[in-house]
Amino acid sequence: MSAKQLSETPTVDPTARLRDCRLGRYTEVGARTTMVETTLGDYSYIVHDGETAYTTIGKFCSIASHVRINPGNHPMWRASQAHFSYRSRQYWPEEDDEETFFDWRRSHAVAIGHDVWIGHGVVVLPGKTIGTGAILGAGAIVTRDVAPYTIVGGNPARVIRRRFDESVSERLQELAWWDWDHERLRRGLRDFRELSVEAFLDRYEGT
Repeated sequence: MSAKQLSETPTVDPTARLRDCRLGRYTEVGARTTMVETTLGDYSYIVHDGETAYTTIGKFCSIASHVRINPGNHPMWRASQAHFSYRSRQYWPEEDDEETFFDWRRSHAVAIGHDVWIGHGVVVLPGKTIGTGAILGAGAIVTRDVAPYTIVGGNPARVIRRRFDESVSERLQELAWWDWDHERLRRGLRDFRELSVEAFLDRYEGT
């Protein structure tokens, strides 16, 4: 059914804008998406009209449209928080932009684990950590860290429920199937589709 074919070479829409990014194998960046100093792990994708900055995204993450990860912060502790104070060159060509401000932005990076699903229109605020296997429901405004295998939603985002109990979550993280090579993933494809998570763990733990 799918006409597209992903490969070890990242697929980047020609309208996307990337600056100082690292893209893994089998990754895809959609139309009109902007990424700044972002790492996108193997098999992860972000579809159209997304924005990321100063972010590390793990493997196998699914990021819907109109998502903003680590949106711009302003220096609200100053007399003015406006652009002119740190993007000064836009206003006076002889003035330098303020590098220490952007270093401060970098120091509030976002870290996203593996196999995370981020729904349409989600905003993840600076400095947050999203655990492996988490789900961020559409429209969520994430103001706090999200634990692994936890579903959150709302504004501000609150825990809805755990995907699996603590034991299963720990077993999945120990198994770390996201580190399997491409051929091993293919061999396990039917089991990913058909087995319960417990049966999947029973089959592959210790192999």
